[in-house]
Amino acid sequence: MTRLQVAVLVSGRGSNLQALIDACATPGFPAEIKLVLSNMEGAYGLERAAKANIPAVTLPHKKFASREAFDDAMDEKLREAGIEFVCLAGFMRLLSPSFAKRWEGRIVNIHPSLLPSFKGLHVHEQALAAGVRISGCTVHYVVPELDSGPAILQAAVAVEPSDTPDTLAARVLEAEHRIYPEALRMVAEKRVRLENGRAVFA
Repeated sequence: MTRLQVAVLVSGRGSNLQALIDACATPGFPAEIKLVLSNMEGAYGLERAAKANIPAVTLPHKKFASREAFDDAMDEKLREAGIEFVCLAGFMRLLSPSFAKRWEGRIVNIHPSLLPSFKGLHVHEQALAAGVRISGCTVHYVVPELDSGPAILQAAVAVEPSDTPDTLAARVLEAEHRIYPEALRMVAEKRVRLENGRAVFA
């Protein structure tokens, strides 16, 4: 079986990275993580990569003159590693439109809300302020517009009356760990693709 060659981009603790690492280690999983890349030195996600014997690269974004220069360097690292598909997992950088277009259809993100609701940052605060009864998470294709790509998978999480942003975030994160590997499996098995700005399911 030819496995899809994947890079995971992280900025922090990398708990979704760990969920993907664990999934890829199971027999018959159709994708393989070949590279972990971080824009933050000391990100715990890099330690997770080391423990799993996955090559890791740090590109501190502050050392680059522009967003485009950073993205070009990142693109070069991905291509050097033979990467076919990119998963964003807590990668706290806005991607330049040119990078998003270059990898269009081959890059996904996980966002801690039921998109298109509650885009951007402070998502759980947004959900609680809006008084919604249901929140959740979305694996979606990345397009140049923030958090606007078509969804591949979503999971709903009930909002409890006693919830704080932290307690809601913890339950949503459990759902993220469940659906991100499944979405990657769908992509690798060619059960979903991006076509004319829409997710098309086989």
